[in-house]
This record gives sequence, structure tokens and C-alpha cells, in this order.
Amino acid sequence: MRTWNDYKEHVKAVDAEAAKDMEEIENLASIVGTLIEQRNALGISQRELATMCGIPQSSVARIESFKTTPNLDTLLKIMQPLGLKLTISAIQ
Repeated sequence: MRTWNDYKEHVKAVDAEAAKDMEEIENLASIVGTLIEQRNALGISQRELATMCGIPQSSVARIESFKTTPNLDTLLKIMQPLGLKLTISAIQ
């Protein structure tokens, strides 16, 4: 295995439970990464975003550092002032 992607594919092929866990982590990382990118693109600090959402700044920091997983209500509160929309699609 030469790359991280090679390793991930190997683990996914060998261990179904690990594959499920990896997919969940990758999905969360994609969502949180998009939140951070959009917040930075808009020039909004964590504190400013927290005030806009009515949540503590520490909650934004914990979400952005993957120390906690936001519930759907909190996620939607954060997405709204960032101009983001949650889209759900069927697994192909």
C-alpha cells in the first residue's frame, strides 16, 4: 500500500465494520470541512458564527475540531448563516 487511499480501500475490503466506520467519519469530515471553509470564506470568526446561531463559541470549536458530533438541529443552525443547505441523496 502506497497511499492513504490504498490503505482505506484495503481496510474497507477486509473489514465491513471498519468500512462502515470509515464512511461515517469521511462523511462527517466532509460536512465539517465545508462548514469551516465557508466560515473562513465569509470572514466570520467562530465567535461571530456562534452569536449568529445562538450557541456557545465553545460548541463551534468542538464541532470544528471533531471533538463532538453536532445533532441535526445544531448543524442546521450553523449552516443557515453560512448560506449552506443540507441535501440528502440516496446511496448509489
